[in-house]
Amino acid sequence: MKIDFFSKKSNEVNQLKLFKLPIWKRIFDIVCSIFALIILSPLFLVISCIIRWEGKGPIIYKSQRAGSNYQIFDFLKFRSMYLDADQRLKEFTMKNQYKNNVTAPDISAIVLDENIIDNENILFGDDYSVIANDYSAYARSNKDNSFKKIENDPRITKIGRFIRKYSIDELPQFINVLKGDMSIVGNRPLPTYEAELLTDDSSIERFFAPAGITGLWQVMKRGKSGKLSAQERKALDIYYAKNFSFMLDMKIIFKTFTSFIQKENV
Repeated sequence: MKIDFFSKKSNEVNQLKLFKLPIWKRIFDIVCSIFALIILSPLFLVISCIIRWEGKGPIIYKSQRAGSNYQIFDFLKFRSMYLDADQRLKEFTMKNQYKNNVTAPDISAIVLDENIIDNENILFGDDYSVIANDYSAYARSNKDNSFKKIENDPRITKIGRFIRKYSIDELPQFINVLKGDMSIVGNRPLPTYEAELLTDDSSIERFFAPAGITGLWQVMKRGKSGKLSAQERKALDIYYAKNFSFMLDMKIIFKTFTSFIQKENV
């Protein structure tokens, strides 16, 4: 299903003008990633040994992410979760801090009242019919819940909580940067199941921009007591896509260094 979606999406994207990373940004990425990998190599070794000591499983976790132009790649992180974390995701969905409090209507169970049919716009599917406003609420609920983040996530290991708090789990992404999968600064690459929900005109612009380790919404959120909503995150992603520059990247990197310690336990 996901492969079919992104295959179709790739065909649509190819008909558009694809985003191309500027030369200055690629040179900056290569220099910074090589420097970081050399300087941080002792830390890589220590964290790798601790993860191995804590339990069985791979040291590096790979997940499929959609970056610039919806291109899918293996996103690298130090493993911070138990081996069955993905299978347990649904169990903790209700703890998603971005999940809205509105229950989406079950469009397959809606029975139309004949008295209101004349006054409503009706959408017809293969095996159901639904009032347009109800379907809009259903689609809006799915879209608003496209970003998933769980507070006090019980899937995370002990060392995982530490390396997440200080963003150490993100360090293997310098390898992604060196390979050209993503940039130092950009919009966060999204898991494919989240990217599938962000394909309309109001969201697609975030994918026609650099994909990055750190970005605008990360430095806006960290160090504050409040949390950004999913809509605020998307708005910042789109703003960066339209306005990124060398100076803006430098400001984001500076803020990343000064506010990388997350106050919330996520």
